[in-house]
Amino acid sequence: MTPRLELRDICKRYPGVVANDGVSLSIMPGEIHAVLGENGAGKSTLMKIIYGAAQADSGEILFDGKPIASPDPASSRALGIEMVYQHFALFESVSVVENIVLSTTGGFHLETLARQVTELSQHYGMPIDPWRRVHDLSVGERQRVEIVRCLLQAPKLLILDEPTSVLTPQAVVKLFNTLRQLAAEGCSILYISHKLDEVQELCDTATVLRNGRVTGTSLPKQSTALELARLMVGSELPEMRVGHCLRSPAPVLRVRGLSSPELKNVSFEVHGGEIVGLAGVSGNGQAGLVALLSGEQQHCEADVVEINGRPVGRLDASARRRLGMAFVPEERLGRGAVPPHALWENAVLTGHRAGLVRNGLVDRKRARDFAGSVIEKFKVKANGPRASAQSLSGGNLQKFIVGREIALQPRLFVVAQPTWGVDVGAAAFIRQALVDLSRAGAAVLVISEELDELFEISDRLLVICQGRVSQSLPRSQTTPEEVGLLMTSIAPNDENGRRSQIALQD
Repeated sequence: MTPRLELRDICKRYPGVVANDGVSLSIMPGEIHAVLGENGAGKSTLMKIIYGAAQADSGEILFDGKPIASPDPASSRALGIEMVYQHFALFESVSVVENIVLSTTGGFHLETLARQVTELSQHYGMPIDPWRRVHDLSVGERQRVEIVRCLLQAPKLLILDEPTSVLTPQAVVKLFNTLRQLAAEGCSILYISHKLDEVQELCDTATVLRNGRVTGTSLPKQSTALELARLMVGSELPEMRVGHCLRSPAPVLRVRGLSSPELKNVSFEVHGGEIVGLAGVSGNGQAGLVALLSGEQQHCEADVVEINGRPVGRLDASARRRLGMAFVPEERLGRGAVPPHALWENAVLTGHRAGLVRNGLVDRKRARDFAGSVIEKFKVKANGPRASAQSLSGGNLQKFIVGREIALQPRLFVVAQPTWGVDVGAAAFIRQALVDLSRAGAAVLVISEELDELFEISDRLLVICQGRVSQSLPRSQTTPEEVGLLMTSIAPNDENGRRSQIALQD
């Protein structure tokens, strides 16, 4: 059979970086093909070249046996190539259906398209309101929009970059069933993921990139996750060290009866010395909760949020940081960092109180030294403190942002999606850093849809669903299946057939 897609000796260079160095691979019709590699290995650049969003310096691309001379996104989509980016390409000021209509050709009718979006999204277990504006959507909901947009086009080749990072285990099963159905119908799928167990379960073949080069191929179903990880990083993965939790007597963070348009009577505590994980499907109130905890949004009642016993509900983000709080948002570019600015300039954004600003003036040397120490300690692949934030891969930028906040030695650390889109090596590094910070006495709240991550590092778990937060669940006394069911508001049965006593707060 003729390959659906064939790459021959693809090369792409940027100033100071060889992103792709003689990459060759082929994908057959109906094949689910994984592309694996560390952050910065060249995966995203290669996908952009296939989609036409970037041009290769040399090499050849063939689609259904025919060469593509000068690909661009429009011509690629006309061939049947669709891509869901890790960083989404959506207009925030317009609605979901208006975003989707921008990718359609020919005539359209918004009401008809909206019905199609609703039906398709529900059919695939990714419900989305077509009339909501994108700026009101969480990261997970925006991902659903991108996936549904692609599926509406009946693609011949679908490129997915970290598609399950914001899905429950149950939703992942539905997505995998959808992808297998698409593959059975002849659609080829390029699948980028750092979840090696998913690659083993779903993918037929895998190509591994390291430093822009193909370093190996594998049949995932016949390989172990450890073997795949070794191919990716070229060495053994570090083992997690999670020491005993010594909770402080009094909570560092206390939330009592917090209500808003998105939240309903939320109450919980986080003590020093522990990590509390908050699980939930995107769009269930996490964004509103994070805004109220970080100080980006204030509440009319001061005592609904307390830090070290002090009411802070009416204080802004700067005032809360002065009390020892640090925060990492889920959106790296735009909120966590200013894309065109250098890393040392981004360090000043939250580190200005760490001696980086003196007498109202930025101490550039100190700022560069501070950024340089974060780059070195957190093993960030960057061309030094002067490199722009947007020049880093997603995972390396995430390591820098998390490292910047940890370097401030916070007493309370709130972090959303700490390893979203991060490779296995970098994810292990970030998780260990969070554990180490908590064991040094800090209170750490991790908001994540990665259940494996939460079960690996959390001492206690909370679940958010429809704006309500569950009772505290000790990690050793619950399971991913139980938490996954709570994420969809379905109470599980216990082993004796009785309804679980774990109930959502009213």
